[in-house]
Amino acid sequence: MVQNTTMQVQSAITVAHGDGIGPEIMAATLRVLREAGANLEIHTIQVGESVYKSGHTSGIPPEAWETLRATKVFLKAPITTPQGGGYKSLNVTIRKTLGLYANVRPCVSYDPIVPSLRKGMNLVIVRENEEDLYAGIEHRQTEDTVQCLKLVTRPGCERIIRYAFEYARVNGRKKVSCMTKDNIMKLSDGLFHKVFDQIGAEYPEIEKDHWIIDIGMARAGTKPELFDVIVTLNLYGDILSDITAEVAGSVGLAGSANIGESCAMFEAIHGSAPLIAGKGIANPSGLLLSAVQMLIHLNQTEVAERIHNAWLRTLEDGIHTGDIARPEITKQQVGTEDFATAVIARLGQEPTLFPPVRVNHDPSDSMKLTPPVRGSSSRRETFGIDLFVRWLGSADDLGAKVSVLGSGSLQLQVITCRGVKVYPDGMPETLLTDHFRCRFMSPTPIGLAEIVALQQRALDAGVDFLKTEHLVQFDGEPGYSLGQGQ
Repeated sequence: MVQNTTMQVQSAITVAHGDGIGPEIMAATLRVLREAGANLEIHTIQVGESVYKSGHTSGIPPEAWETLRATKVFLKAPITTPQGGGYKSLNVTIRKTLGLYANVRPCVSYDPIVPSLRKGMNLVIVRENEEDLYAGIEHRQTEDTVQCLKLVTRPGCERIIRYAFEYARVNGRKKVSCMTKDNIMKLSDGLFHKVFDQIGAEYPEIEKDHWIIDIGMARAGTKPELFDVIVTLNLYGDILSDITAEVAGSVGLAGSANIGESCAMFEAIHGSAPLIAGKGIANPSGLLLSAVQMLIHLNQTEVAERIHNAWLRTLEDGIHTGDIARPEITKQQVGTEDFATAVIARLGQEPTLFPPVRVNHDPSDSMKLTPPVRGSSSRRETFGIDLFVRWLGSADDLGAKVSVLGSGSLQLQVITCRGVKVYPDGMPETLLTDHFRCRFMSPTPIGLAEIVALQQRALDAGVDFLKTEHLVQFDGEPGYSLGQGQ
C-alpha cells in the first residue's frame, strides 16, 4: 500500500455495489482507494434492482436512509431499474430527499488516447439538481391539455450559483458562464440570470458571462474553449452535460458529484450495462473518477491527486479496457481488475502527455457557501386574476360569456389559448384547443374577497374553470408575464 504523506482523518462513507457491472467496478475502485491510502470507514447498503423487486418502489429500503444520513457521503455504483411497474428513479429520490442541489460534471477530453470531437476540452457543468421542471408537478387540465410546472426559487438559484463561483475560486477556474432562456421565460429563467449577476458581482476576480441556452449549448459543443465553468438550470444542465461528455468522447469515463448542504453522492454517469456484467471487462474509470471527486470533498486531496495522476499515466502507457482500446495506441488490453492493478502500480507517478492534476491542498481555502436568504420582504399587491377554463366553442363566444363576470374595477382584459391572445381581436389562423386563460385586471390593488367573488360569479354562470392564478406585483414590479400578442 502506498501511504499518504499527510495524516488524514478517517472518513465514514456509505457504499452501494449496484447492479450489472456495478459490483465489479466498485470492487476495483475500492481496491485502488485502499492501496492509494484513502482513510475510509465503509458502510455498505443494498439499493437497486433487488430492492425494487422486494417491494420498495423507490429502490432503497427504509433502513438505508439512516446509514446515508449518518455518513453523509455516498459512493454509488450504477443500478438497474426494472421496466414497468411504476418504479421511481433512485437517483432522483436520493437527490431530493437528501437535498443534493448541485450536480457537478467535469467534461474532459483525453485525446489522443480517447478520440474527441474537441481536443483540449476541459470544462465543468454545475447543474441545479432539484427545481425547474424536474419538480415533477404535472396535471392533466382537460382532454387536450396537460401542464408541467416550472418552479424556480431565489434560494435555489442562490445556492447553485454561489456553488459554481466557489467551485471556480477553489479550483483555480477563471470564468463562470450562465445559461438560461430568459428571452422567453423572463420571470423564471430571468430570476436565475438576475441572481447570477448579483452573486457574480461578489467575485470580481472571476470572468463571467451569460448565454441564451440554445446558442450556448451549440458553442459548448463546437467551441468548448470559450467556457470554463457553466452553471445552469436543471433541464438545461441535464442535456448540456450529456452533450459535452459526448463531445469530449468520454461518456464512459465521466464521473459526477451530487452535493448538498450536509450530504453528497458520487457516481459514474453510465448505466449498469447488464449485457457485459460478470465478464470482468467493464471499465471502472467513471466510478474511479467520481471517487476522486469524493476524496476531494472529504479533504483527502493528496490521495485524490495521486489516484488521478496514476490513472492518467495508465492511459498514456497504453493499458486500456476494451471500450477504449485501439490497435494503433493500445499496448495491452485488460479487464476490470487488471486495469485497477495497472493504476495501483503507477501510484506516485505522473502523466507526461496530459498535464498532471493539481488539487488545492489548503484546507483553509475550502468553499464558503453561505445559506441563501429565504422569503425576503417586499410590498406584495394583487392586481388581477387569471381564470383558466375548459371551453369547446369559439374565443369570441367565450369572451361574451366571461366578460360579464367582471365587477367594479376588476374587468376582463384578454383571453389567451396556449399563451397566445385570441380575444379580443384574435386571428383566425391561431390554433384553438379546449384550454383558455381569461385575464381579469384592476388598475388598483384588489383583495382576496374580490377574487373569490369572481370565482363565485363564474361558478354561477356555468363557466367550467379549472384553476386560478393571482396576478401580483412585488414592489411595483409585475410578477406575471403578458400573453403573446397582448
